[in-house]
Amino acid sequence: MSIEPLDTDRARAAGRAVAEASTVCRLVQRDIERVRSVTKDDRSPVTVADFASQAVVAHRLAQAEPELALVGEEGSAALRASALLRAEVLTAVRSVWPDATEDDVLEALDLAAHDGGAGAFWTIDPIDGTKGFLRGQQYAVSLARIEKGAATLGVLGCPNLSADAALPPDRVDETGVIYLAAIGGGAFEMDADGVKGRLIRCASWKTGTPIRLCESVETGHSSHSATSRIVDRLGGAGAPARLDSQCKYAVVARGQADAYLRMPTKPGYVERIWDHAAGALVATEAGCRVSDIRGIRLDFGRGRGLEDNLGVICASPNLHEELVGAISDLGLDTPPTA
Repeated sequence: MSIEPLDTDRARAAGRAVAEASTVCRLVQRDIERVRSVTKDDRSPVTVADFASQAVVAHRLAQAEPELALVGEEGSAALRASALLRAEVLTAVRSVWPDATEDDVLEALDLAAHDGGAGAFWTIDPIDGTKGFLRGQQYAVSLARIEKGAATLGVLGCPNLSADAALPPDRVDETGVIYLAAIGGGAFEMDADGVKGRLIRCASWKTGTPIRLCESVETGHSSHSATSRIVDRLGGAGAPARLDSQCKYAVVARGQADAYLRMPTKPGYVERIWDHAAGALVATEAGCRVSDIRGIRLDFGRGRGLEDNLGVICASPNLHEELVGAISDLGLDTPPTA
């Protein structure tokens, strides 16, 4: 199908970059035991995928945008210190960038040195959901364009998520799916190559019906007990869908769940922009409302963190309003204390 609102050079470059990075991550995850045995480190496969994914995206974006401004988690320092890791990362990168050299990879990683804040820039999370990646479950490659504090273009690669919304979202799929959204242009579910797509819309929640929740697997990422109190106040919920990463935004955006809540668990914790920018835009363009738990818009123009926000709500519009009210009524709209 034609997707004219997103048919721009920038959207195409971003989509291709995330598609290639997703391919790299999928190959590393399939080779996870060999990488572990070679490096003698159980966490090394996600480290290899992290560096390789970011290097591929940065390189492809820089080809399309020579004056690239990119905010990312990874620099080249740790990779420069380990010849073993460099070799594994280069092998992974060459699956989609055949003529890459070690120096090319290191230079690409160092492109992600922007501090965020004012102006226009990109932000990337090369592996969002590291524990999901290591478990062989859900994770995401997320890339977003930020302009004046708002996400204007978002690409979310979900290498293990099935495009079939009739299947449980935690079921691992061998093909994966990519989500692409532009502000005012809608949200699209693309094939794994980022080529063909269909428009997606969130579901409309009916007052009084059980809330289909999407939650983090890790309790350290969001307070499951607080979430239970909130939904109990609104009539209760069925068994939650628990999966890692920004895939949760996609699951709500395509109508497979009613809400994603990220309730604060640690005093002083600040969410990182790369953990939410792409997913939040995909969900918003699919018709969801996304804010912090007080109903305040997520501000991506405060640097590398969501400094002015507390937690996250992503839900259909009528449910979003109910969730904000329940959180306030229960006194859960203030930062946790030690």
